[in-house]
Amino acid sequence: MSETELKKKTEATTDMTTTKEQVLSPHLRDLENESIHIIREVAGQFDKIGLLFSSGKDSCVVYELVRRAFAPATPPIELLHVDTGHNFPEVISFRDDLVEKTGARLRVAHVQDWIDRGDLVERPDGTRNPLQTVPLVETIAEVGYDAVLGGARRDEERARAKERVFSVRDSFGGWDPRRQRPELWDLYNGEKLPGENVRVFPISNWTESDVWEYIGARNIELPAIYFAHDREVFNRDGMWLTAGDWGGPREGEEIETRRVRYRTVGDMSCTGAVESDATTIDEVLAELATSTLTERGATRADDRLSESAMEAVSYTHLRAHETPEH
Repeated sequence: MSETELKKKTEATTDMTTTKEQVLSPHLRDLENESIHIIREVAGQFDKIGLLFSSGKDSCVVYELVRRAFAPATPPIELLHVDTGHNFPEVISFRDDLVEKTGARLRVAHVQDWIDRGDLVERPDGTRNPLQTVPLVETIAEVGYDAVLGGARRDEERARAKERVFSVRDSFGGWDPRRQRPELWDLYNGEKLPGENVRVFPISNWTESDVWEYIGARNIELPAIYFAHDREVFNRDGMWLTAGDWGGPREGEEIETRRVRYRTVGDMSCTGAVESDATTIDEVLAELATSTLTERGATRADDRLSESAMEAVSYTHLRAHETPEH
C-alpha cells in the first residue's frame, strides 16, 4: 500500500487508543446478547435478509453484531446502502474500505438513477433525504428482501419510540402503528403477507451512550467525522452544514472554519455538525452526559419537519403510488 493510500485509509477511520477489546460491562453484555438473539431469530424466520448500511455508528454496531452472531461463518446478510449522491466523501470512502476489509456483500441504490429516469424530482431545498424512500422500497421489492435490519433506536425521536423490534411494512413501504405486534418474553412474530417485508431493529433498546460505550469496548471503526476536526461550515437555521453541490450555502450564508464533529451521518444537506473538542470516545461520552438534545433533534433538519416523521414519510409514499403515474 502506498503512503498516500495509507494516509487516506487512516483518515477515513477512527484512531482507536487501544487495539484489544475491553471486557463488556454486565449492561452491555445483556444488550449484546439480546441483539444477537434478535439477529439469529431473523436468520431463522426469513430467507433473504438485508442490512440498511449508511456507515453511521448505529449501522456499524449492527454490522458488528451480525458478524458476531454468525462467527466464524459468513453472515447470510447483504448490506444495502441508499446513496443520495450527497453523502460525505469520508463516509463513502469508509464504507468501501470496510467492505473490502470484511468481505461483505454490498448493494447500492443510487437516488440519482431514479432522478435520471424521471421517477423522482429534485426538491427546491436541495435535500435528497426524503427522496430515499422510493429507491429503498423498490430495491427491497426488486431484490426480494423479506427482512431488512436497521439501526434505529427508540431513544432517537418520538416516532421511532413507537416501533417494535419486528415491524411489518406493506408493499408500499407503509408503516401502520396499529399493526404493531406484542413482543412479550422476547418472542418475535415474523409472519407476513405476500408483498410485505419486515423491518427489524436489533438495537432498539440501546441508547446513544450505550452505542458509544460498545464501540469503545469492541474497538469498532467509524468514519473520522464522528470526532472533532476543523471543517468549513455555514449556519442555517441554527445548524452547521457543510457546503456542497447540493445547493449550500445560499446568498448571505457565510462559510467559516469551526471545530466540529457529527453525531449522526446522513445527507450533507440536512445533517448538521455540533461544535466539539471531543477527539476520543471518553470525551464523546462526557459530552453526551451534558447534552440536553437527542442526536437527531440536534443535528437532523429532516427530523425537525415533524414529530411524526415516520408516519408522514410512509403516508406520502403510499399516496404517491396511488397516482396514475404509478
